Order: sequence, then C-alpha cells, then structure tokens
Amino acid sequence: MRDILVTLIVFASLPLIVKNPVNGVLMWIWISVMNPHTQGWGFATTFPFAFIIAVTTIFSLAISRQPKTLPPSGITVTLIAFILWMNVTTLFAIFPESAAEQWSKVMKIMLMSLVTMAVIRKREDIQRMIWILTLSLGYYGVKGGVFTVRSGGTERVWGPDNTFIGDNNAIALALIMTIPLMRYLQQSSNKRWVWHAMNAMMVLSALAALGSYSRGGLLAIAAMLGFMWLKSNSKMTGAIVLLLLAPPLLLFMPDRWGQRMDTIGEYQSDDSAMGRINAWHMAYNLAKDRFFGGGFELAEPSTFLLYAPNPDDVHAAHSIYFQALGEHGFVGLGIYLLLGLLTWRSADWIVRNSRDIPDLAWAGGLAKTIQASMIGFAVGGAFLSLLYFDVPYYLMAAVAAIRILVERRRAELVVPAAAKPLRPAPAPAGAAR
Repeated sequence: MRDILVTLIVFASLPLIVKNPVNGVLMWIWISVMNPHTQGWGFATTFPFAFIIAVTTIFSLAISRQPKTLPPSGITVTLIAFILWMNVTTLFAIFPESAAEQWSKVMKIMLMSLVTMAVIRKREDIQRMIWILTLSLGYYGVKGGVFTVRSGGTERVWGPDNTFIGDNNAIALALIMTIPLMRYLQQSSNKRWVWHAMNAMMVLSALAALGSYSRGGLLAIAAMLGFMWLKSNSKMTGAIVLLLLAPPLLLFMPDRWGQRMDTIGEYQSDDSAMGRINAWHMAYNLAKDRFFGGGFELAEPSTFLLYAPNPDDVHAAHSIYFQALGEHGFVGLGIYLLLGLLTWRSADWIVRNSRDIPDLAWAGGLAKTIQASMIGFAVGGAFLSLLYFDVPYYLMAAVAAIRILVERRRAELVVPAAAKPLRPAPAPAGAAR
C-alpha cells in the first residue's frame, strides 16, 4: 500500500512539475530528504523516483519562461568552484572505479542544488521548501521519539536504510538541524494547531536525537540550543524553558545512555573515537602528500597502510572537514570552509538589514534559524562523513534567495535623490517683488 501511495503521488506531480519547475524542486527535496519509498516493502524501494523527478524538473526549467540565471551571490560562485574542484580531484583519484561511482551520485546532488538556486526566488517558494524539509525529517523525529518513549530509551533510533541519514549518528544530526526550522515555522504561524504540532514535533525529535545514542549529536544539540538562546529576543523565557525541559529529557534516558555519553571525555580509551582520529591522521598525511587529495572513496586498506598511524584500523573519515581534506586536498577543504563562511555572513547580513523593516521580519527570523541549523551541522558534522548531505546545500540556496529578496525590498524603500521634488530657489537679496 505504501509503495502504491508514493508512486501515485510522484506520477500525479509530474504535470505540475512540467507546469512549474519549482514544484519539481520541492518534489525532489521530498524524495531525496525523506526517502518515502524506503518506508515501503515492495517495488517502490528500488524504483527510480528521484531520476524521473530530476529529468522532468530540468525539462520544465528548459521550457519555462521564468529567469534561468543563478543568484548573483558569493555562495553561488563558491559552490560552483567546489563542484569544479571535485571534478578535477576525481581525475587524480586513487581508486578511479569507486571514485567514478561516487562522483556520479555527488554530481546529481550538486546539479539539483544549483537547480534549486535557479528556481527558488519568491518568499512563498522559500516557505514551502522549509515546510517540506521540516516535515520530511520531522516524520523521523516523531517516529523516533515515539520509539524512544515506548522502549524507555533502551534501543537506538536509526534512520531509513541506504540513505544519508540511515546511521544513528546521521539521523540525530539531521533532526538537530531540523528543530530550529520547526521553531521558525511555529513562530511564523498564528494557527493554534501549528503551535501545538510543532511543540510535539520538537520534543519528540529531541528525544529521537537522544535515543540515537550519538555522542556527536549531544554536542551538536548543545551548540544549536546555545546559539538559539543567544539569538533569542527573550533570553529569560528561553532559559526557563530549557531548564524545565532538559532535565526531564535527560533523566528519562537509561543509565547505559549516560555511560555512553560519559565516554566523550574519555576518548583515549574508546575504540570508535580512536579509529576516527586514526582516519583523520590518514586524511591529513594524504593531503600533504597529494595536492589534489585522493578523490572519492578513500577508506581502503592501501591508503591506511601508506598514511595512517595505525594501518590496521581502517575507518571512513567520520568528519566533514577531514573528508573534504582527504578527498579533495587542502584546496577542497578551503573552498568548502569558505562556502560555509559566506553562507554564515550572508545570513548575518540578512538579519542586520531586515531588522528595521517590518515586512522583512520573516527574512531575519529565517536567517537566524538557518544559522542555528548550520551551527548544529558544523559541530555534529565534525564527527560524521556527511560532506555531501544535501540539506545544508538547500539551506544555502535559501540564504542566497532570501538575501536577494531583502536587497530588492531595501532598494524599493530608497527614494533616489533625483526623484525628490525640487524646492524653488530663494530669491536673491534686493530682487524686485
């Protein structure tokens, strides 16, 4: 039944996608982020829904009369530079066959990220994209939160199989990034049911993140909540809410959860943590030796034999930063960090320049929300191989679009000096009247 439902939704959307490519981008985000087909048990689990939606969206964009240019933004230029550099490093990949397979997956994500930037231009489109991102991941937050309550926190929460968020650490980070978006949607609505629904979704998502037993997730949620509190207009209320909610959530988790979290400060005796550090050393040593890095898919015994302190402990990078460094060298890491910095600065610019304009309050609120999500990703991503996770790239596209809308609105409010009515020149002294 689930397979049939997803199939009907996707094929029913195709005429709407042809009519407007924005609908295609929204459907793509739903399929790629939520992966609803993985919730079935039949033919839909392997059906190429994403490919069909992507092809239809690109066709719609090609025949559409709407502008097809990318937003003139440092974010756009840097993302394109990152894509081009990944193509260069793939030419010098240590393992060409596996690198080519991963390259194909990554380029599809990057292509659709650029398409998203090209078509998401209006406030309504941005709002709909945030709703879809929130509900797509919030589904797993509610599901995981209920599972955590039912199991008493004794079982780990996992994401959908064969997806970016299938791992327990990855689903925790994805939910942590989504909680600020839930809060934004709550604050931007005056409907009571939305407030109640988002309150429930935030609490259950936080429980699901804790129920994943992810130590990186705990650090990420602390960083995200701390940033949200700092940026809050009512810090006292925020502090009271955190003090009321945090202890019950933490006390609900069983002793073995607390014992696992305690190992954060004892990483030297933890095999998993030491394995990650070994992989980080490997990536750093490889990048020093190879200007273009090693290309995609480096976690092989031969690379660890050459570059790792412990050649027998083969691990994935387990860090977006060391993943970029190992696969794309210091140049690739530098471009990626610049992309994050420019996104942060653009969001900060939006907050500053929308503060004094009432009808841009939504833009400032959403920009702060995205900053909170990015803080969570920056902290949690330090311990996960999620360099190509698509959600941060969609948030970057949102920031680029919001900035253009703010710039346009501010320009409308500025009255050019030439348009101001001229005052009559004063009559010279002694002139006849």
